[in-house]
Amino acid sequence: MAASTLSEVARLAGVSLATASRVLNGSSRKPAEGIAERVREAADKLGYVPNAQAQALAKSSSGLIGLIVHDIADPYFSAIARGVQEAAREQHRMVLLASTSGSPSDEREAVAAFAARRADSIVIAGSRSARPEDQQGNVELAAELDRYCRNGGHVGVVGHSIVGATTAEGYHVVAVPNEELASGLARELAASHEGEFLIVAGPDGLFTSDDRVRGFQRGLADSGRTAAEVIRTGFNRSGGYDAGLALAERIQGSKDRLCIFAVNDVMAIGVTAALRSEGVWIPRDATIAGFDDIETLRDFRPALSTVYLPLEDIGRLAAGGGEGGSVTGSVKLRRSTETPVETA
Repeated sequence: MAASTLSEVARLAGVSLATASRVLNGSSRKPAEGIAERVREAADKLGYVPNAQAQALAKSSSGLIGLIVHDIADPYFSAIARGVQEAAREQHRMVLLASTSGSPSDEREAVAAFAARRADSIVIAGSRSARPEDQQGNVELAAELDRYCRNGGHVGVVGHSIVGATTAEGYHVVAVPNEELASGLARELAASHEGEFLIVAGPDGLFTSDDRVRGFQRGLADSGRTAAEVIRTGFNRSGGYDAGLALAERIQGSKDRLCIFAVNDVMAIGVTAALRSEGVWIPRDATIAGFDDIETLRDFRPALSTVYLPLEDIGRLAAGGGEGGSVTGSVKLRRSTETPVETA
């Protein structure tokens, strides 16, 4: 059965098409209540469903927030998404979601799609990239966002500004002190660990990863320790797992316990799982820390030392449409970096 049309509603109610549209699409120009009631009754009788785009034109608002993340399966992004959803609910808006695997080109496509649907605002969460392969994508993404903001859209970005974006109006950034918090983690670990440190990081050029590497190295230097070796891998659990497999034999052949810093929790989980599969146990044979304090860690053993970030608050701030802002975090030392008790 074909969907009912606005023309059919107008005909049944005995009003003009324009009057029916004003009633059902939320225009500020309202006809008399008796006429409006007649239109609504006709719409109910016919089972008419208002056109969302027509409503957006009439109200100058679609009631939509577009959310762009790298991977919704990653608990880091799902926690931010929960914060965006809470903010949207308070604003009586709905959230549209796009997951892009971190490609600026895919992010540009998502922005264009949200703009075409007249989303009131767009939130972008995920590391910015200075990698050569992302250069053109950065240019196109910045241009698309500038165009969206010039047409009245609002953009909230988590972490760093979009590379190359020039707009100021309708654009705000929620700053995350990744470097400072990683430095604090390194200082606390250096106070109790006497051996070497190693960093499992994402690809060179990913801003979030690079900030955390730089901060951790600074914290070691502040503590009078030598710089950590850095292994580059995928910025996800699979990347961590690959790094763990590569480290297992090295750890087994060493008398000193290595302290590993994985630049996010899912990488730390991957490293730990790979080591366990090779008979290397945390914290007996090595220690490890992550970053983010994702909800999944509640069930992870040994309890993972990490840096807590208020991820849901970050999502709420990004979706709030305000003037930006920043968040604070804290170091959480747990079982994964403890020195095991020797038994006789």
